[in-house]
Amino acid sequence: MLPSFCYVTEHTGFRGTIKNAPGDFVVTELEAPELLLGDSRAELLQKSSEPPPAQSSLCPREPKRRRTEPAGCPRDAAPGAPGQGPGRAGGACAASPGKSERGEPELQPGLGEAPALESLLGEPVSELLHKFACDVKDAWGSENNADAAAREFSLGPRLDKKIRADLHSAVRQKFPFLVTLTKDNEMIVKGNPDYRELCELVTEKETSGFFKFLDAKLENSTFSFEPDGNKEHRKTVHHFINRKFGKLLETKSFTVTDINHQPNTSIMVRFREKSWSRKRCAGFQEKQDVYTAFTLQKENLETLEAIGLLAAELDVLPSDFSYTGIKDKKAITLQPMVVKKVTAERLKEIGNKMEKKGMKIYNIRPAHQHLRLGQLKGNHFDIVVRDLQHHSHDSSADLKERIAEAVESVEIKGFVNYYGPQRFGQGQIVQTDQIGLALLNEKMVKAVKLFFTPEDTDDPVNNAKRYFLQTEDAKGTLVMLPEFKVREKMLLRALNRYGVNHEGCTKGWLNIPHSLRIFYVHAYCSKIWNEAASYRLKTYGSKVVEGDLVFLEENDESISLNDKVHVVTAAEESANKYSIYQVVLPMVGHSIKYPSNKVGQWYRERLSKDELELCKFRVSPLQLNIPGCYRLVLKNVKNLSYFLESSEKEIKIEDNHLNDLKVSLHISFDLDPSCYATVCLREIMKCDF
Repeated sequence: MLPSFCYVTEHTGFRGTIKNAPGDFVVTELEAPELLLGDSRAELLQKSSEPPPAQSSLCPREPKRRRTEPAGCPRDAAPGAPGQGPGRAGGACAASPGKSERGEPELQPGLGEAPALESLLGEPVSELLHKFACDVKDAWGSENNADAAAREFSLGPRLDKKIRADLHSAVRQKFPFLVTLTKDNEMIVKGNPDYRELCELVTEKETSGFFKFLDAKLENSTFSFEPDGNKEHRKTVHHFINRKFGKLLETKSFTVTDINHQPNTSIMVRFREKSWSRKRCAGFQEKQDVYTAFTLQKENLETLEAIGLLAAELDVLPSDFSYTGIKDKKAITLQPMVVKKVTAERLKEIGNKMEKKGMKIYNIRPAHQHLRLGQLKGNHFDIVVRDLQHHSHDSSADLKERIAEAVESVEIKGFVNYYGPQRFGQGQIVQTDQIGLALLNEKMVKAVKLFFTPEDTDDPVNNAKRYFLQTEDAKGTLVMLPEFKVREKMLLRALNRYGVNHEGCTKGWLNIPHSLRIFYVHAYCSKIWNEAASYRLKTYGSKVVEGDLVFLEENDESISLNDKVHVVTAAEESANKYSIYQVVLPMVGHSIKYPSNKVGQWYRERLSKDELELCKFRVSPLQLNIPGCYRLVLKNVKNLSYFLESSEKEIKIEDNHLNDLKVSLHISFDLDPSCYATVCLREIMKCDF
């Protein structure tokens, strides 16, 4: 598996085999607490009774006002003119986050949106957009209206409609005072004059909540402004909404009890019923899509292969499925998924057919949004290690003692946080990182031929791949491939139309989902990280040295990722200020910094070896943007437990019998996202798989 890689522990270990059967390796995804598939972001806001905090930490904000204070849009807090609206008293926003005076939990602003926006744009563009948003507010705060109206920011050309839709939504959720437009596939961001106008009438907290409600477009949802005893002012707000959004929204006033338990009047907004039946109502087509959440149990299938089978059966695209992580093939895995354009009833109909293909579908229920990669708490593993033996060089100690000391050692010291073999297509002739390298070098034809390299087996899939490499006959290969090979077929259709040349192969790669294109590139980046981790540990061991990168725990969202990564100084090395458990190494990309010691030089030489010394880590023809990130060198295992079981159940396992019996180790533990159980086991057992 990882023959040249390092260990962080010093115990002897033992030998054994894993994945003898799928049931010997069970993976259950641990859902993040905030991952509530039945509740969309907007619905969660509806359940809280207080105004939202300022939408983002873009610019300094004034302290949160009490409801009894006069409302307005202070310069630093809102893009409206200073002072309060006509006759406006304080109030509350019924459909917005915040900690209520009844002790309800606070929802942080931008929950879930900020990471999505940065992952879509990359950190440099995200920071430029952040600055542009501040500039818009500054211009609105001044009297230079013409300058404010003229300001625009380009997010560049975005050919993929789904990516454009995700960006439109992510920008508006994070910066509700901005609007996004598309001109000839180029995405433009500018200030939203309607936001500014409403902010002159109500508080920015209400304005922000209203535009988030408007953007979410959830059927049967409502939004309530803060109580307002001034009838003339309410009439002004009614007129504004009817003038700007009358075809979409309707308003009415109703009596509520204010903070002082006195009757007061509030404006409630809801979507007009007829707007939901308009097939081509602007902005609604994406929101009308049906989302269905379910738990997928698969056995001896890759995640993408399982999705391909489901997509073929349901007559949708693989890109209509969303999930939070790729799971092992040689295992039984359980993970939440969301599929678009498929009803719960339709999903239930295919259950029996999918069971014959190694899948079970559980816990089917409606959802309002898709999932994102990385949006999980971690994974729980239940693993059986069979054929336990001493290492060949270890003949003195009792095996039971060896197992106990190994488990205890890793529980205390953790393991080297390598990417596991499944990241690279373990056992395949061509591994995924090789395809990723070809894509980074923009060698499109080479990447396609690597993608279609067959294994040494005689089956329909590999026979079709073999035929394609021999003939470059895309049309004939399409006929030979089974229906569930959706990715291969999507690529081949483009090759059939445009030819097996640079242009045709580029269009072929664009024809498969973006998540798959980036998967291959990330595999290459992961391989480099693994090699870098080994070099770092072999060169410096567990001592934190000058030039190392350490991750500082900062909860301030306004601090960029790079600013949370600190370069260790000579004085800090002498003072032993940092622990090896804080040391990170970069995943290569265009927006990361490298260690300023021998490890940084190693990165430069390693990339040069693969002809990437000048790589910008942006593959524009494939719409791939690789900003990079950081990964802890060491990780800890959680909730680790184990027991030993003999194949001869009636024999009690005693210290003096263990070496003579066929004994299996049953071990369970939790790992953080993107950590690999096979890597943790490798550290425990001191052997490769």
